[in-house]
Amino acid sequence: MVSSPLYPIDEREVECSAIRAQGAGGQNVNKVSSAIHLRYDIPASSLPEDVKARLLSSGDSRITQAGVLVLKAQEHRTQELNRAAALARLQTIVDAVSRPPKPRRATRPTLGSQRRRLQAKSQRAEIKSLRGRLSE
Repeated sequence: MVSSPLYPIDEREVECSAIRAQGAGGQNVNKVSSAIHLRYDIPASSLPEDVKARLLSSGDSRITQAGVLVLKAQEHRTQELNRAAALARLQTIVDAVSRPPKPRRATRPTLGSQRRRLQAKSQRAEIKSLRGRLSE
């Protein structure tokens, strides 16, 4: 089941340009500009401010210093399919940061786990102490 996006991308905010695809494909690759170069300006988008901030601070290498997300789609033979694939990838990236991260609650180790840890350490120390020379 595919869930609907929390913040759908407005296609008017997306700038797409057709470029020639790389790689194998024979004459078709040399003649036809079927790959799509997608640019999405995050600061100028209609996304909520908290989503923009999480997206800009995500550390994704596809985001430029100016805050523009650049995607390249060339897996299909037609421009239309590549454009749809690029938009789907953009929506996936936005969906990944649309929900705020769950805050971590600090917990303490249980008494049993502390005892097991110390017992394992003493066993290991015993094994290592038996490796030394015998003193007479």
